Amino acid sequence: QVQLVESGGGLVQTGDSLRLSCAASGRTFSDLTVGWFRQAPGRELEFIAGISRSGRNTYFKDSLRARSAISRDNAKSTVYLQMDSAKPEDAGVFYCAAVFTPIEDAVFSTRSRYNDWGRGTQVTVSS
Repeated sequence: QVQLVESGGGLVQTGDSLRLSCAASGRTFSDLTVGWFRQAPGRELEFIAGISRSGRNTYFKDSLRARSAISRDNAKSTVYLQMDSAKPEDAGVFYCAAVFTPIEDAVFSTRSRYNDWGRGTQVTVSS
């Protein structure tokens, strides 16, 4: 089983950038596809971004693609999510999720494809 720990949440100002980290342990990190999901108050969990094992492929929620970036450092077993120009509607609990896949360039956007989840990190955006 993979253990995932998110960090970097907290209070950000509207217009600022937020940068989240997801540190993994328990499995060879480069074997894992990783995704970020968000649950806003009163809303369902939604996909934000995903990254393939090598980092060559990434995929984003359409409405966030222009101001989001996802990257990974396999040597540090960590994935990063950055969102620029933060808006109040970006707030929520952000979860990191991972799954082993033999397909090196696979990226998944559906929650059911992921086996392991972190506990989440809260992001609040002040207006």
